[in-house]
Amino acid sequence: MTDFILQTGATIGILGGGQLGRMLSVAASRLGFKTHIFEPGANPPAGDVAAQVTTAGYDDLGALTDFASAVDVITYEFENIPTEALNHLEKLRPIRPGREALRVSQDRITEKDFLRDLGLQTAPYMAVDTAEDLDRAIAAIGTPAILKTRRFGYDGKGQARLKSPADAANALADMAGAPAILEGFVDFSHEVSVIGARSASGQVSCFDPGENVHRDGILHTTTVPANLTASQRMDAVLLTANILNALEYVGVMGVELFVTPQGLIVNEIAPRVHNSGHWTQNGCVIDQFEQHIRAVAGWPLGDGTRHADVEMLNLIGDDMDKVPEISAEGNAALHLYGKAEVKAGRKMGHVNRIKKSAG
Repeated sequence: MTDFILQTGATIGILGGGQLGRMLSVAASRLGFKTHIFEPGANPPAGDVAAQVTTAGYDDLGALTDFASAVDVITYEFENIPTEALNHLEKLRPIRPGREALRVSQDRITEKDFLRDLGLQTAPYMAVDTAEDLDRAIAAIGTPAILKTRRFGYDGKGQARLKSPADAANALADMAGAPAILEGFVDFSHEVSVIGARSASGQVSCFDPGENVHRDGILHTTTVPANLTASQRMDAVLLTANILNALEYVGVMGVELFVTPQGLIVNEIAPRVHNSGHWTQNGCVIDQFEQHIRAVAGWPLGDGTRHADVEMLNLIGDDMDKVPEISAEGNAALHLYGKAEVKAGRKMGHVNRIKKSAG
């Protein structure tokens, strides 16, 4: 479908109404598109800026049909969309990125198998469904290690650390019966991520890698430029392009990488715009959200060249108390998500601080 090109005034359907859907809607509006959000929860952040919102569950086939009939193409802001909903929607409208990227990324075993098949390095891993499986995995991989649910984990949820084999029973109990994966710890100096995009015609464009720092399992800051050699930077971009092409991907993807003396190790892929790419809103002429809209609309990808050094800081929970102070900073660009209730651990917004012009 390389000839699929949306005209200005068309409507892009977005599954999910959180902050990523909100920022996608803003980017779409700059290009003259409308957005229609499908979101089970009431009053989603994206609803403030979208042309239309459907509030219904992903099991409501009638609502899904009406949604599809009102849009020209469908994309999504999160990867854990029920398969049955996607099966229904793809009969009615094109879904971008395609189903293969979702299939691979929705299950951590499938994802790591896919990456290994491409010749990329990952942490050692084994599937865990029972206590016996976990014992075998610990014997093979060792500890420290981390046990994760195979599906539906994000921001540190669905994970348990094992410092020694004695932690096995508690870690397995934390999985609450869900299929899991044991991953060995990787001895890495720091984490980076690449935000890459691919068009339906095969054009690929990657933003500069950003260096990530996490707190309590949640991204705290992303800084560009990352601490990488020229060779490491090139490797990061090339392996991201390899993943995009292997999936025949259309849209923006986040690829998280561990930097080690043995090379770059892929932590995970996210088939959507990504928190670690928010710096592009103030560090590039074309940010990750516009790049995604361009790709799903069939437009040429934009130039994602970085024109400034940036630090992106997530505003989480009570960090919102700092907004008046941040708003007075001359180099700080605030991006608030319009969430009505402040909760501990909840992403409420972010700030991009411009450090200097790139040069």
